Amino acid sequence: MVQPFNHSANPGLLQGLRVVELCEPEAEYCGLLLAGLGSHVTKVEPPEGAASRRLAPFADDGRSLFFLAYDRDKSSALLDLADPAGRAALLALLEEADVFLCGGLAQLEAATGLALPELARRFPGLVTARITPFGDDGPWKDYRGSDLVHLALGGVMMNTGYDPDPRGRYDLPPIAPQAFHASHIACEQALIGILGALLHRARTGEGQDVSCAIHTAVAVSTEMDLMSWVMRAAHQHRQTCRHSAELLNPATPMAQTKDGRWNLGWMVTAADEKKVVEFLSAWGMAADLTGPDPKRDPKRRDVPGATPFDPHKAHVFEVVQRLVRSFRFDDLPWQQAQAQGLMWAPLRKPHENLDDAHWAARGSYAWIDGLPYPRSKWIGSGTSWVAARPAPAPGERQPTQHAGAGAGTPRTSTPARLASSRLGKPFALQGIRILDFSWFLASAGGTRMVTALGAECIKVEWKDNLDSRLGAMAPVGGRDARRATTDPLPGIDDPAMGGHYNHKNAGKRGLSLNIRDPRGLEIARRLVAISDVVAEGFSPGVMDRWGLGYEAMKALRPDIVYVQQSGMGAHGRYGRMRTVGPIAAAFTGISEMSGLPEPAPPAGWGYSYLDWMGAYGFAQAILAGLLHRERTGQGQWIDASQCESGLMLTGVQCLEWALHRKPFARTGNRSPYVPAAPHGAYRCAGDDHWIAIACFDDADWQALVRAAGDPAALRDPRFATLCARIANQDALDLAVEAWTCTQERYACMALLQSQGIAAGVCQTAEDRCEHDPQLAQQRWMTEVTAPRIGTWPITELPARLSRTPSDVGGLPQRGAPVYGEDNEYVLGELLGYGTADIRALTREGVI
Repeated sequence: MVQPFNHSANPGLLQGLRVVELCEPEAEYCGLLLAGLGSHVTKVEPPEGAASRRLAPFADDGRSLFFLAYDRDKSSALLDLADPAGRAALLALLEEADVFLCGGLAQLEAATGLALPELARRFPGLVTARITPFGDDGPWKDYRGSDLVHLALGGVMMNTGYDPDPRGRYDLPPIAPQAFHASHIACEQALIGILGALLHRARTGEGQDVSCAIHTAVAVSTEMDLMSWVMRAAHQHRQTCRHSAELLNPATPMAQTKDGRWNLGWMVTAADEKKVVEFLSAWGMAADLTGPDPKRDPKRRDVPGATPFDPHKAHVFEVVQRLVRSFRFDDLPWQQAQAQGLMWAPLRKPHENLDDAHWAARGSYAWIDGLPYPRSKWIGSGTSWVAARPAPAPGERQPTQHAGAGAGTPRTSTPARLASSRLGKPFALQGIRILDFSWFLASAGGTRMVTALGAECIKVEWKDNLDSRLGAMAPVGGRDARRATTDPLPGIDDPAMGGHYNHKNAGKRGLSLNIRDPRGLEIARRLVAISDVVAEGFSPGVMDRWGLGYEAMKALRPDIVYVQQSGMGAHGRYGRMRTVGPIAAAFTGISEMSGLPEPAPPAGWGYSYLDWMGAYGFAQAILAGLLHRERTGQGQWIDASQCESGLMLTGVQCLEWALHRKPFARTGNRSPYVPAAPHGAYRCAGDDHWIAIACFDDADWQALVRAAGDPAALRDPRFATLCARIANQDALDLAVEAWTCTQERYACMALLQSQGIAAGVCQTAEDRCEHDPQLAQQRWMTEVTAPRIGTWPITELPARLSRTPSDVGGLPQRGAPVYGEDNEYVLGELLGYGTADIRALTREGVI
């Protein structure tokens, strides 16, 4: 029997840090993550209590489940900041604080009585961390946001939804995945900036301002659509519960059980298809399938959203669907399929993970006062996630742990060399080196973020098992051809010309290395000895089989921070379960939470949302591990899980199940918790043009009616009050769309926003790149140059650090490396090999 992991045995990674939280509900998840990492978080509330205490859903005793989920393990301080005594009390808290988590500049100034520069002078070591809807300046800075509006403007909705009709027309609107995901995305990225700022402070004593606009954070977090537009002017089209795609696919990897639930099966290589046929044959249900085309390259990976389904692949999925239809959901043989190497997963509802023995073994949920809370994203060998206390009563203080807690001796360090970004400022991670065995977005995307903060990242690959380079390929004719057209261009079928690969690996060094050769293993061991972090994204056990497990690495570098990420984590019962982003989303319940109400199928996400969430967690683990080492001298092994990054987003839904036995029910674009109507996406003039609108009270509604010209249809008595509008949403949506369908979408947004109504165009990648002045003002993209592929824009980190800004080109100030590009630098400059030795290693297949 697998023993449960004991999270209470070790301190948190950030134990001893003090955070003062004064923010809107959309930033409270960031405070929760900081508390989970061990910080003491004091939530400053007005005398009547924080707004989040009044957010639905509620327990029978009236407590907000949102507040319970996002404010556990925090203290509460009730302060009237309009009163001089309350403001003085806040400043006293900041005297002892390391991080001040708040919102816009106006809120900060009103609360403290100090402008940001004055606050920085008074508290020079303080990291101010601000999460705002649209940023501090720019043409949309005063726009009103909401979860729905941010998912629309950020591009998520135009990637997510249902297949078009046979004529190719979308008869259903794009879908916003529900339950606070715009806030989740922004908080995850803000935390990366905060940890980078804290690392800089640990070495220099300098605090700084970290700001993150939700709009920018969401806009950079889609997948194939953005680089497909940037590279080739190609659009992606939404599809039911699978990746948006340039070419619509005729079949779905999703299959329905006989009792109306769903299973997801994924294939990315010819070897996967061979295993599928073998598995079907074992059940006597392979039909006419005999296996993949023998001419197909067995190692070539299909990139979701970039590779069309041919008729043969569509037929394979149809045969799989026959097998799945023969089972009830609870009897699905998904574990047997996984044992055969297939990427299969049931589409669970969030609460169905609570009783899973794998998560119990990892301690992924904490039970506090009899209620379940998602606890952690990873397991640490020397530290743990904190989940011990329920959300505080108003004014309730919790005991604090002082800085310096935990074993080890704090140390100070000076970066070995100083380098400036293209902005002329230092990097936050001067002198840090990462030996990077990551691949695909969930892990390679994480090291890319740390690289943008200034770490030297050496990406290790070998030709027999390369990171995928296909997807969003550079166009025939290069950048000049792209500048001259807005029509889709053909792509170059050359792995070195992949825009998606360039996007997720910019700023890294490239080393080709055959670790199975003893000489290659020795090179890897020497690199471990001079690295601060080893990061890898393989299946559990691969590094151990190479002789590079944690104990072996620790013998070479006692304070090494080893961060490993897999789909389910190395500890527990499912360690070798195969996942990609859609499989992880299916298993954690994230896919089932998006779409129209049952019996419609789930819409899921139109891209690998949990690849991004996994990447954020991977970067956070690296940064928090380094910060803990900076403060204590201790390295450790961090076993991160892509799926647990999804479980962390389902706290409210787990509480609803525990208290009311209520599973999450899909609501389309209607607000599942916060009362609002209208709340949806409405067709505008033009082909597949939509606008998201959210009215939260009668004042919003009356403003919309005036903006629309006071039409009789909107003066219907059924729409007179919020309660009445919620009861009559079908009729309400038709009436609203009768007006919006006559409107140009951007003009409609500007009109509604001028009246204080939360509204946003459902933007495509083209819209974000070509028509969004706020993103342009935020400098959301940076031009980088890489060998072969040339110079192209890719997204920058959304978290803006005032003293140590990120540069996605990293230390080398360039795009992604070609295979083995930096062999001579790594072996020659870092390890001291001579030119003749390097040439011999090349000839003999070691590098």
